[in-house]
Amino acid sequence: MRVEVEDLVLRYGDVTALDGMSFSLEGGKIYGLLGRNGSGKTSLMSVLAAFRKQTAGRVSVGGRPVFENGEAVRDIALIRDTGEAVTIGTAEDALYFAEWLRPSWDSEYAESLMELFKLPRKKNVKEMSKGQRSAMGVVVGLASRAPLTMFDESYLGMDAPSRQAFYDALLADYIAHPRTIILSTHLIEEVSGLFEEVVIIHEGKVLVHEESEALLSRGVSVTGQAAHVDTFTAGLRVLGERQLGPTKSAMVYGELDAARRRKAVEAGLELGPINMQDLFIHLTGGSS
Repeated sequence: MRVEVEDLVLRYGDVTALDGMSFSLEGGKIYGLLGRNGSGKTSLMSVLAAFRKQTAGRVSVGGRPVFENGEAVRDIALIRDTGEAVTIGTAEDALYFAEWLRPSWDSEYAESLMELFKLPRKKNVKEMSKGQRSAMGVVVGLASRAPLTMFDESYLGMDAPSRQAFYDALLADYIAHPRTIILSTHLIEEVSGLFEEVVIIHEGKVLVHEESEALLSRGVSVTGQAAHVDTFTAGLRVLGERQLGPTKSAMVYGELDAARRRKAVEAGLELGPINMQDLFIHLTGGSS
């Protein structure tokens, strides 16, 4: 399910949440949507799911505009951090209405997920623990098998083993039933292995949109004697530096060709990878 966003603007009164955002997702991949609090992640997903109408610009999913388009919206599932079914009654009610709303719903898969997360069918969703409510949202999102499925921090209430069970289930079901999945998360290192492409937004704009491997290949740590590190990194984009005595480590962002890498070796420098979380932190302005 292809997603296209062009010059997207969303305002809440005097606040501009999305500021001329443009990108396209070809679909059939797992995408990571990353951004700091207030960057516009939830606002973007709300527009993609037709929960909100954009102030300006164009949004299409599968070649169709989404706002007030019932046919398009049936193919889109957005599971938010509170879950999609919190106010709908019991877990059983939530499953009933999800099946009614989603033409691609798989009831047998939903039952297997209910067992996986040990969710009580007869319990009112409002009365569930936060972890159970999060798991309930995960069940609805995965079993919907919507061509565009989005999870907006919807699994944060789950404990670590439950989150891992979710990641495993998501990947297995995505392989069996390919579709477009967007994951918004602050638990970057925990889930980044699932991402095929990453969209980083900052202050309502797209900062980075790349394949995960390409993004990670541009981040390199350079460690060695401080003077040699400074010489090597001159002219490069340095995201951050740390120094302990005569030893210095710098985080740089950019392509390092074979010749430059040979120079690093000749200077006695050690080059190493940077994880996605560190890249994200420094690309969006460092620690707050």
